[in-house]
Amino acid sequence: MAGRWKRILERLERVLGLAERALEARVGPAPEPALFERATAFRWDARRGAGHLRRIAQPLLFDLADLVGVDRARDRLVANTEQFLAGLPFNHVLLHGERGTGKSSAVRGLLGEFGPKGLRLVELRREHLLDLPPLYAELRPRPERFALFCDDLSFEEHDASYKQLKAALSGGIEARPPNVILIATSNRKHLLPERMSENLEARLDADGLLRPGETTDEKLSLSDRFGLVLPFFSFDQDTYLAIVDYHAAQLGLVSRLPRADLHARALRFALDRSNRSGRTARQACIAISQELASA
Repeated sequence: MAGRWKRILERLERVLGLAERALEARVGPAPEPALFERATAFRWDARRGAGHLRRIAQPLLFDLADLVGVDRARDRLVANTEQFLAGLPFNHVLLHGERGTGKSSAVRGLLGEFGPKGLRLVELRREHLLDLPPLYAELRPRPERFALFCDDLSFEEHDASYKQLKAALSGGIEARPPNVILIATSNRKHLLPERMSENLEARLDADGLLRPGETTDEKLSLSDRFGLVLPFFSFDQDTYLAIVDYHAAQLGLVSRLPRADLHARALRFALDRSNRSGRTARQACIAISQELASA
């Protein structure tokens, strides 16, 4: 009889162990007490059940000094982040502009610059922005300052989920944590596609002021949730070549190639890509370095 009960208890222990592991896989493990002290970058994982934070062991950092040609936007982003870390009034941030102009790199640069000063970066996918209330609850009691980062935020024309996002960003009647800032990047300033026909809805009021139509007004209301909207535009040729010079110096190309030849090759590279951006400038310098190595 004693042996039978022993076998039953062993089976129960195995069943309970399996149930515990299944529950943890469903809702995620509770955050470790020292999690935010040991790491600076995280990802909000909501693939199965309730979301939870996962540590990013090797975050991709960036040196803000490497951002050439976007000085004004970079400096305003840094100043707003300094306000946020100091507990002073700050704005949520939308970085918009053409591809390869440094929007995502600028945000990663904040982590390298301010991570030692208490900034923590939490990566969010667009669909997980609707999980802001439980994420707020998890981060609110922490002493660190958290930047929630959503890269490449945009919506298609018939995607109505942006209305849910507006409500989540507004926070309803619940106050948003003072230690959380939202930073998003997008190729679209207003996050939604815009049609010429929508301009026909515009009207003049009794005082002769131009008022947007309802469709445009609805679309603008989402980007209006961000108090600081920073443009990252495509570069002119002089700025592009200045960025080429910067990366060429880093890669040791200056002593290996005449400057005029370097510029000619970099301009051909940009023409082939139909894009003149900081990313293209760096890629051009890498390609030129490889060509010289194989010559």
